[in-house]
Amino acid sequence: MQLIAEAQAFFDRFAALETQVNQAQELDPTLLDNLIQAVRDFIDYKRRLLALIIQCQIAPCLYPLLIDHITREAVNFLDLLKNSSPEDPLDAILAVEVFWLRIMKEHIEFVRGLLDPSERLLIEQSDQFIATFSNLLDEARDLQSMNFQAQPDSFNTVARFTDAVLENITQLRNFKAAAHELALLCQLLSIVSTPLLLDHIRREADRALLEIGALQAQLDMSDE
Repeated sequence: MQLIAEAQAFFDRFAALETQVNQAQELDPTLLDNLIQAVRDFIDYKRRLLALIIQCQIAPCLYPLLIDHITREAVNFLDLLKNSSPEDPLDAILAVEVFWLRIMKEHIEFVRGLLDPSERLLIEQSDQFIATFSNLLDEARDLQSMNFQAQPDSFNTVARFTDAVLENITQLRNFKAAAHELALLCQLLSIVSTPLLLDHIRREADRALLEIGALQAQLDMSDE
């Protein structure tokens, strides 16, 4: 009950902060500090929750990896609020691609695990996305390692790779959007608790496209 009460308190806290952000003309230092502290507290809560799960002290109907997943998302959000992204364009875009490719891969793994076994076509499509994003993630990590070791002035392969990343995330975003529509129409057999979950992961794909696209533009400018 205590964990549920804490979760509700965070829901109310972030709802209030969202209202303040939407009403603010600019993100003033006080509001930013409140946001940062709220995210830090939420990260601590998620980490406590994960520790309880993996030590078998609670047994919620949630994947432990899902709790780890949303904790990493919160840490990434905190980094954005603190503006602590790498200054070098190559470092920045590869770090963001590694982050989002892992997030996208896990999204589709979670969705596959919630589909009814009879949804064979959707499961097959999910398996294809999992294989694709597993390969993209491995490649991103390899490129990130090469870039770290060599510290090149330019790395043309990253430009080609980024185009492939954006194309595949767009395809996955469309798949998520279609799944959300099916859930809304009650045409999807699954144990997805609410269509909002599918809309949530679709919006995260939109965010990934926005962040990677913006960094791609910066990288293109630095190469001119």
